[in-house]
Amino acid sequence: MSIKKNILLVEDDQNFGSILNDYLRLHSYNTTLARNGIEGLEKFKKHSFDMCILDVMMPYKDGFTLAEEIRSMDDQIPLIFLTAKSLKDDMIRGFKIGADDYLIKPFDSEVLLLKIKSIFKRKVIDKTIKDLKTKYTFSGFTFNSKFRTLKFKDEDEITLSPKESKLLNLLLENQNDLTSREEALVKIWNDDNYFTSRSMDVYVTKIRKYLKKDSNISIENIHGKGFKLNV
Repeated sequence: MSIKKNILLVEDDQNFGSILNDYLRLHSYNTTLARNGIEGLEKFKKHSFDMCILDVMMPYKDGFTLAEEIRSMDDQIPLIFLTAKSLKDDMIRGFKIGADDYLIKPFDSEVLLLKIKSIFKRKVIDKTIKDLKTKYTFSGFTFNSKFRTLKFKDEDEITLSPKESKLLNLLLENQNDLTSREEALVKIWNDDNYFTSRSMDVYVTKIRKYLKKDSNISIENIHGKGFKLNV
């Protein structure tokens, strides 16, 4: 049986806040409702939460200020902003603070639910990637994913980009087996649309170029499914 996630909901509109609070509880989340930023901060300090959903326009303390204070105490907790404003500057400010997502009122409650599930899923995947093995020796190569270094025999090591390193790490985790395109896109790009799929192909080409020094290694394209690192 899965443990219910705890969500702090800070919303000054009493009717909307109560409806949203009940809706989230109906879908198996433990929610704590606060009516303004000051109350929201007090509740955040007293209890443990897995996510914060914050209205932007609130009396006493706005959602951005509250988010900055929450971030100073916990820089990993997911944040979703709710706002009636669609101004570009506000959205940019929200994402700079570290928002995981941003919803403009009025919005479909089912969309919010899907975004919450997606963020929690992504956090689990991020943790999984962090827990992956960091040092590999395969054929003539040594790879350290923590420092993003790749070395072939006695040659100088090279430093990979963050995405190159994550992709090679994932391919090595599935060495001689299929790495699905969808898995790689969600774990590394946090998305699986057409444009990120094309971006992934570019990174696979880069990694092939690094590994071509060793004829015992190849990255096979499994049509319609993904890639296989053969060692």
